[in-house]
Amino acid sequence: MTIDNAKPKLVVIVGPTASGKTALSLKLAKKFRGEIVSADSRAVYKYLNIGSAKPSPKERQGVRHHLLDVVKPNETLSLAQYKELATKAILDIQRHGKLPILVGGTALYIYAVIDNWLIPEVPPNEKLRARLEKQSAAKLFQQLLKKDPEAKNFIDPQNKRRIIRALEIIAATKKPFSQQRAHGPQLFDTLILGVKKEADETKKNITKRTQQMLKTGLVIEVKKLLKKGYSPSSPALSGIHYKEIIDHLEGKMTLAKAVALINKNDEQLVRRQMTWFKKDSRIRWVKNQKEAEKLVKKLAR
Repeated sequence: MTIDNAKPKLVVIVGPTASGKTALSLKLAKKFRGEIVSADSRAVYKYLNIGSAKPSPKERQGVRHHLLDVVKPNETLSLAQYKELATKAILDIQRHGKLPILVGGTALYIYAVIDNWLIPEVPPNEKLRARLEKQSAAKLFQQLLKKDPEAKNFIDPQNKRRIIRALEIIAATKKPFSQQRAHGPQLFDTLILGVKKEADETKKNITKRTQQMLKTGLVIEVKKLLKKGYSPSSPALSGIHYKEIIDHLEGKMTLAKAVALINKNDEQLVRRQMTWFKKDSRIRWVKNQKEAEKLVKKLAR
């Protein structure tokens, strides 16, 4: 790896859901005087704690976290806005003599930052959004694939908000969304660590995590969000762990079926995430904390 001392150093931890990214990031942050910048599209929402698998208040003790609880559940955070906030946080951490650690499984967030994507500034088209919002995520995703087949590699087919935004950008620019990710100059001297498990272990971890979410109050969390007046169609509630529980609360399925669907959707998410990460030869896949520490030590010198 080429070291450029003129650029701020950045450690990035990527990997699919339930792979152990959070645990590794906390250990590295404590050892190397680091601060964590979240790259998770659900953790940016306020009040979504259990279902977004945010680090608990106890886990956050002694390690400062950035980009958690940024927007309300009925608000949106565009990719361009996320990139701006994350870049500012990373530079601020570095200025204070700490090591910035960017952690998450949302590939769009990760690569927008580390590859300095020049994201088109397309303002919201409320009329288009209102029209598209009436359609199901499945129908919208098919529309998107017709306009931009490559979108299947980086847009979650169940993330209605992201699909609508991609269609919005295509409508405004008349170009496929996948072709609009030009890169600017690299902003950081980056070490990318990858964390993954074998398929069987991943499946077990997902099942275990879902049970833990239920045990710590996932259903109660969803009820509180709905009681606060947030619509089931709010951007924050369209993702895995929330939409399934909402369907259960609306009487569309039993809790057991909702749990089974959560696990199935998480397993599909893992496959989509790995489609991204497998393509990146820069990722140093680590098997344990010791391997990760050795690589970070070289970067931090």
